Amino acid sequence: MTDFLKTSLSRRTVLQSAAVGAVGISPALRAVVYAAGSDAPEKKEVKIGFIPLTDCASVVMASVLGFDQKYGVTIIPTKEASWAGVRDKLVSGELDMAHVLYGLVYGVHLGTAGPKKDMAVLMSINNNGQAISLSKALAEKGAVDGPSLAKLMAKEKREYTFAGTFPTGTHAMWMHYWLAAAGINPLSGAKLITVPPPQMVANMRVGAMDGFCVGEPWNQRAIMDGIGITANTSQDIWKDHPEKVLGCTAEFVKKNPNTTRAVMMAVLEASRWIDASLANKMKMADTVAQKSYINTSVDAINQRILGRYQNGLGKTWDDPNHMKFFNDGAVNFPYLSDGMWFLTQHKRWGLLKEHPDYLAVAKQINQIDLYTQVAGAMKISVPKDPMRTSKLMDGVVWDGKDPKKYADGFKIKA
Repeated sequence: MTDFLKTSLSRRTVLQSAAVGAVGISPALRAVVYAAGSDAPEKKEVKIGFIPLTDCASVVMASVLGFDQKYGVTIIPTKEASWAGVRDKLVSGELDMAHVLYGLVYGVHLGTAGPKKDMAVLMSINNNGQAISLSKALAEKGAVDGPSLAKLMAKEKREYTFAGTFPTGTHAMWMHYWLAAAGINPLSGAKLITVPPPQMVANMRVGAMDGFCVGEPWNQRAIMDGIGITANTSQDIWKDHPEKVLGCTAEFVKKNPNTTRAVMMAVLEASRWIDASLANKMKMADTVAQKSYINTSVDAINQRILGRYQNGLGKTWDDPNHMKFFNDGAVNFPYLSDGMWFLTQHKRWGLLKEHPDYLAVAKQINQIDLYTQVAGAMKISVPKDPMRTSKLMDGVVWDGKDPKKYADGFKIKA
């Protein structure tokens, strides 16, 4: 693309054109268009780390489809080997942003996930679309879900090993919650280890674990390779749960507000594009399956993104609560209650020794005002309440109103 075309497609041009066509310019839109007198991105190239998972798709497609150029930035997707590596590179500034685990951002902010640094959740990237896999060996002994696993573990005493992807991260929390809901104490009744997502299948193949929780396509890959079964999806644990986020340091947002808005717009547009049609989802699957991104066969990706599931034991079903990237904007709002939930689980399992000020921490990290600005400029609806109510698999309701009581209220905890 020539410099002339880049200039003509800058965020200023796009947003001012939108403003001219609108009847009355909203304060939010005006703020974005004329931020600090100039909306030119402070940083033209933005390195965004990602882990090879299906839910990196909106970051990848924002780059591949040129949505980043439309808003005056160039996204450089950077493939990373582990979540610990993503953490370290975000903290050091080697990465500007990342497709990242919600709980990792919160863990870094509070110093429970290694180095402590003020962090920011810019937007949610996806809901749903993770799963808990059990080994084929366990399934052959009748352990195909939580209750039957608990029964087997009580009968055949040994050390059972399960994997998550990062200690404070999403998958570790889903695994803890799922085991506890089945009456299995994940701290005293099982061994939990950390394994990077792309290494899950290989580790199960050699018998290093009995089960794992990870994002797609690695649960489907375990089925295709004949070594695992899907015991539960993460949407079985919590329908429309928060999953990956677009995260960065608070320092980056402060120094580069226009760049941050531009990237958010590009990723939001890619999210909307993915969810817009079946054809777009298939094109996305073809793209992210490539070696430079996930490096797997496209058939490991393209069924579950459409909600077409199998469990590896002959059962198939259509799940309307499959991985969603936009869902008319419902996916992307960074609810304060979502971030607070991870803190309640960190306290539940002893990662936090004392109760934090749950709401204050979430307000520090989740960039509600920034997201509202960007969504307003793109005419994407924003919920009136930054808290939402959900019922999880054990029937316990989370609404964010009394996080201390919620965290302390579980029978099984540290």
